[in-house]
Amino acid sequence: MQNLCDVIGIDKSTPPHLVGEMLGPVANRSLSEPPLWPSGVADDASPVEYSVQFESNGARHLRIHLERLAENPSPVANLQASKDLVAELAERHDLALERLEAVQDLFTSEQPQSWFSWAFSLIFDTRGNPSFKLYFNTDMHGEDAAPEVVAEAFDRLGMPNAYDLVTNHALRREGLDLPTFFAIDLEHSEQARVKLYVRQLNARAADAELAASAVPGIDPNAVREFCSVLAPGTEVFDRRPLMSSYSFVSGDLDKPSNYSLYLPIRDYVPHDGVARDRVAQHLQRLHLDPAALDGSLNALTDRPLDAQPGLLAHISLRLSPNQTGTSLYLSSEAYGGTVQN
Repeated sequence: MQNLCDVIGIDKSTPPHLVGEMLGPVANRSLSEPPLWPSGVADDASPVEYSVQFESNGARHLRIHLERLAENPSPVANLQASKDLVAELAERHDLALERLEAVQDLFTSEQPQSWFSWAFSLIFDTRGNPSFKLYFNTDMHGEDAAPEVVAEAFDRLGMPNAYDLVTNHALRREGLDLPTFFAIDLEHSEQARVKLYVRQLNARAADAELAASAVPGIDPNAVREFCSVLAPGTEVFDRRPLMSSYSFVSGDLDKPSNYSLYLPIRDYVPHDGVARDRVAQHLQRLHLDPAALDGSLNALTDRPLDAQPGLLAHISLRLSPNQTGTSLYLSSEAYGGTVQN
């Protein structure tokens, strides 16, 4: 993390310390031991994933995705550990908890049915100050219950039309388009987001283009170009799936403000050397300097990129009417590399 802070130009005094605190008991666990619990937030079963965000205005941010694991992990214990972490963070940071309080019971269960329950992300500004986001697994009560849970969550948050809009654009293929994560920003801002992520099994670029068309004023053709650069020749994404997400902010009653597509590049390249070259081409198409890509890779590992895939896990494209962005999601490879599906 300190290496990544240096690459991105972030004060590195806060991020490692804060992330260590948030990870809890697992933070001091030796990597010579097997994973305490096979976390789902990163490909190698570790409970932390790094990402670097690029904006079209030149801004860059460090983002950390993590799961708090209990000392004796289980689905029930991990859910309680996440709730305890929210309470701990609220004592030290000015978190906006109103949205959480409105939907918390929907994403709570005495017998969680999902592979994880709650997860967190932190986005650090150049001074190392964090903002927080909370993710809920929509399968908490089972996959069949997810649509009803998501629709009710949107309704409680004053967005009663949001789920129908998502259904018409990204949840069209029964059994193939599936709600996956529901997320809320824990900040006091008119731009605080409510997000829904949809995994799209066996999707084509055209399916993602249709999903993107829910946001007025963006160019859905950017989706096809994105897919063709990162996975040329791939007609059907039949390994790890594409993921679509929508961001809704205050006042977004009939449309989302943002669409993002996440492409799991590690499943569509022979090794990270190829992934690096494709991502560099993608950054150049967005008029972004690929030097931060190489710096980020070097910050995490000194292994040859052509040894295996997985360091570059997935790449996102963010589209809104006034701005385009992209993020690189990077694995620590703490447990030796990508766990295959």
